[in-house]
Amino acid sequence: MRRSIALALLLLASLPLAAAELLLELPEGSRRWSSSELLAHPQTRSLSIPDDPTYRREMHYRALPLAALLEGVRPGDHLQALALDGFAAELPAAPLLHEDGARAWLAIEDPAAPWPALGKNKASAGPFYLVWSDPQAGDIGPEQWPFQIARLRLLASVAERLPAMRPAPEANASVQAGFALFQKHCLACHRLNGQGDARFGPDLNLPYNPTEYFHEAFLRRYIRDPQALRQWSQGRMPGFGVEVLGERELDHLLAYLRHMAGRKAELP
Repeated sequence: MRRSIALALLLLASLPLAAAELLLELPEGSRRWSSSELLAHPQTRSLSIPDDPTYRREMHYRALPLAALLEGVRPGDHLQALALDGFAAELPAAPLLHEDGARAWLAIEDPAAPWPALGKNKASAGPFYLVWSDPQAGDIGPEQWPFQIARLRLLASVAERLPAMRPAPEANASVQAGFALFQKHCLACHRLNGQGDARFGPDLNLPYNPTEYFHEAFLRRYIRDPQALRQWSQGRMPGFGVEVLGERELDHLLAYLRHMAGRKAELP
């Protein structure tokens, strides 16, 4: 009996993973693509990423240009990629549609050949992962590499969709620039004033804004290298080095956060 159970478990372990589905909600309507359909797409090819920011090494994928799936999407549109873990990447459409320079690709995990796990007792970056060829040509940041994607949808811009995040109309240029940087680097994980779709990190204005309880020097250090300030094995916030977020950009981001500390929404 035990031998039969062991053989059954061994057989189950040897079976390939089930095919996954990607839901696209675009101007032409909604469509579900299975991983097998995407792997069979005529534009799918082998792609090497020399310095993958998720796996931190060279990786090889089967991928197709993301633009091939974005029917009806225009450069001025705005998209959001929702991941299985609650990460919600806000993505201006224009870079996703480019064919030259930094180019967006949808990497597809083959159920018969799974990608490596992201760590002990963790899943892989699949089933779908947005990767970039020549990312340095387009100032592509790490938050623009969402993995474990389940859904990609067309939405209104952040400023239109989430008004409680908007700075005051009279806010200076540094604050306005910080708002753009917040969308690019922070909104994928965090909410602000109770708004946003991410379920990964805490709200950055309610009940308190980090500029209210961090000395600025420590807040800067925390953003640069969270584990250098607060070591925690469960910490998931990445560090933002100067190659990703320059000193002047960090000034702008902090200016936005300080500004929003004076524009709190009411707690629900």
